[in-house]
Amino acid sequence: MSKILIRGAKVLGGEPQDVLIDGETIAEVGTGLSAEGAEVVEAGGKVLLPGLVDLHTHLREPGREDSETVLTGTRAAASGGYTAVFAMANTFPVADTAGVVEQVWRLGREHGYCDVRPIGAVTVGLEGRKLAELGAMHESAAGVTVFSDDGKCVDDAVIMRRALEYVKAFGGVVAQHAQEPRLTEGAQMNEGVVSAELGLSGWPAVAEESIIARDVLLAEHVGSRVHICHLSTAGSVEIVRWAKSRGIRVTAEVTPHHLLLTDELVRTYNPVYKVNPPLRTERDVMALREALADGTIDIVATDHAPHPHEDKDCEWAAAAMGMVGLETALSVVQETMVDTGLLDWAGVADRMSVKPARIGQATGHGRPVSAGEPANLTLVDTAYRGPVDPAGFASRSRNTPYEGRELPGRVTHTWLRGKATLVDGKLT
Repeated sequence: MSKILIRGAKVLGGEPQDVLIDGETIAEVGTGLSAEGAEVVEAGGKVLLPGLVDLHTHLREPGREDSETVLTGTRAAASGGYTAVFAMANTFPVADTAGVVEQVWRLGREHGYCDVRPIGAVTVGLEGRKLAELGAMHESAAGVTVFSDDGKCVDDAVIMRRALEYVKAFGGVVAQHAQEPRLTEGAQMNEGVVSAELGLSGWPAVAEESIIARDVLLAEHVGSRVHICHLSTAGSVEIVRWAKSRGIRVTAEVTPHHLLLTDELVRTYNPVYKVNPPLRTERDVMALREALADGTIDIVATDHAPHPHEDKDCEWAAAAMGMVGLETALSVVQETMVDTGLLDWAGVADRMSVKPARIGQATGHGRPVSAGEPANLTLVDTAYRGPVDPAGFASRSRNTPYEGRELPGRVTHTWLRGKATLVDGKLT
C-alpha cells in the first residue's frame, strides 16, 4: 500500500496542515506528520479540497467520439480537479436503457481517471413521449440515480409527473433542462437589448422560468425530487428561492460561464459564445452569484459540452451550442466567487464537491478531508494567474470561451482513492 504525505496544505483554505494518505484512505491530518517511505508532496500553502464532483458532463461516447470520449473527458476532469463526473444521456444511441448506461459506466472504470456515473434519459430517445427504462437503469450495474433529457426539455407535464413519481420509489432525481420549446423556436441568444440591436431571434427568460415554476409545483404535488439544470436568470433564482421556502425538494445548479459571461459578448458573433441556455445579462450574472453564495443555488456544474472544430468554426446561426468547461471551472469560480469575497474555499468545496455528490448519491465523494475518509482530493495553486491555452487541454475539443483570458488558480494534483491522476499539472 503506497503512502503519500501532503505537507503544508491549506485544507479548505485554512491553516497549513499535513495530510497522510495510506492506500485509498486518508490516514491522518495534522501538523508535523511523518511517514517512513512515503512520497512527499510539498504543498507550500496550496489549497487542498475534496475531489470535485460534476453533476453535468457531456462525454459524447457512444456516438460522437469525434468531439469527446470517456477517456479524454475523464482526463480533462482529472486536469480540472474532478474525481467524479455524471455523464449526460444525449449520446448515440441515447442512454435510455440498462445496456447503454452500463457501457458508459464500464468505460469509466476501465480508464480510471475519475469515477463516471451515467445519467439515464427520462424518455425514450429523448423524444418526450414515453418514459425510458428508469427502473432497469437504476437496477443495472451502473446504479443510475439521476435522470435527464438534457439538451431537450421534458415539456409534457404528464410525462414529467410520471417520471417524478417513478424515481420517488428508489430515491432518484429528475434533472430538468428548463426550456419551453414553443417559446424558443429558432432562438439564437438571450432576448433583450442586445438581441434587438443585432437582429437575432431572442430566447426569453420566461421560457426557462415557466418550466421551473411548473416543475417545482409538480415535485411538491408528488413529493419527489427535482433538480434544475444550468439555471441562468434572476427570475429563475426567485422561483427556486420561493420553492425552497415552501419546503419543496428542489435543487439547482449554475454553470461557471453563467457566473462570468454576458450576452454582450455575442456582439462579436463568435460562435464560441453560443450556448444553451444562452448567456444572459449582467443583472442575471450578479443574481446568480448572490444565489450561489446564499445557497439558493446549490451547486456549480460545468455543462461541459465539447464540439469538434467544424461545428463551431462557422456562421453563428449554424453553430452548435455549448462550451467545454471541466478544465477551467475551478478558476472561474475562484474569480467570480472567491476573489470577490462571496465564498470562501470551504464554500467552494460545498458547492463543487459535497452537495453535487449528495444530490447524485456519489458514495465516497464529497467527503471531509479527515482521517478515515476516501483519499479523493485536489490541490490548487490559488496564487497562480495566467492565460487559458486550449492547446494544452486534455479534452478532445477546444471550444472554450476563455482562450487567452487570464484566470486565477491552477490545479496541480488530483488523487482518486489515493492514486495520483494529476501530478504537477500533468496527467499520470
